[in-house]
Amino acid sequence: MKKIINQPDLIVPEMLQGIARSYPELIHQINDSRVIAKNELKKQVGLVSGGGSGHEPAHAGFVGEGMLSAAVLGDVFTSPTPDQIEIAINEVNQGQGVLLIVKNYTGDILNFEMAKDLATMNGIEVEMVVVDDDVAVENSTYTAGKRGVAGTILVHKILGAAAQNGASLAELKTLGQRIVKEIKTIGVALAAATVPEVGKPGFILAEDEIEFGVGIHGEPGYRKEKIQSSKTMAQELVDKILTKYDKKPEQIGVLVNGMGATPLMEQFIFMNDVLNELEAKNITIMFHKVGNFMTSLDMAGLSLTLINLEDEKWLTALKNPVETISW
Repeated sequence: MKKIINQPDLIVPEMLQGIARSYPELIHQINDSRVIAKNELKKQVGLVSGGGSGHEPAHAGFVGEGMLSAAVLGDVFTSPTPDQIEIAINEVNQGQGVLLIVKNYTGDILNFEMAKDLATMNGIEVEMVVVDDDVAVENSTYTAGKRGVAGTILVHKILGAAAQNGASLAELKTLGQRIVKEIKTIGVALAAATVPEVGKPGFILAEDEIEFGVGIHGEPGYRKEKIQSSKTMAQELVDKILTKYDKKPEQIGVLVNGMGATPLMEQFIFMNDVLNELEAKNITIMFHKVGNFMTSLDMAGLSLTLINLEDEKWLTALKNPVETISW
């Protein structure tokens, strides 16, 4: 294992310090915590997200005006603790309530719910939206039901715009639940990630092998296959995602997300093939974005997310300018 680190047990604290010191004009780290918050809080509903580290730039990279109010990070691939989540809730509460945006993993759900209960007992109104956009498998390691993956970033973006425009806590929760139903994601891995504390890849794929549907923590997917062309992979992922909609979407947004070790060159090739596939199916593409948004350390691979843009306000929100590190 080769990593640019000091000590494995200091990875998260040192990373958080590095993030905050790199962008002091936008964000800060709350003292003695695992929380990154935006500098200027306005009178609106606070948005808090987070999860295990190792998915950078998620979620700290999306803290700032127009997106998250704060992000809370756990150890690598491990949920943050309830007390850390409560620190984030207290930090961003401006009297309008706080919405938690949580990926559907058992540890995250339990800890964010516990933090929600603690904050509620202290007089803060808190609600939660659970993102379960991964349609590759129904149940997987760490998960009851579908996993929450890269589509979470689109939830941050649309809800961030709505909060900025004065939506109430109840309105944001309802909107979040609507959005999540229209977001579908599937990933493909070429090679596994190596967790620094473990020192070896989380799973093994042969040199000529890929895995469809793998999760962002290395959870198993639905099929291993010999390496294929980008065009063939795009066909499979597009077709599989579209079958998960009750009816074919007419207007969609597309997010191609790198898993950590896949060059942008390859991501752009894959996006080109995805766009060709969608255009051949007479689906209008209203929004597209390429890059590393929800990674899995140094996993080689990428994910495809489609969002059915049934409401034109969602497209406006996706295009809304923001001040964050990574959007």
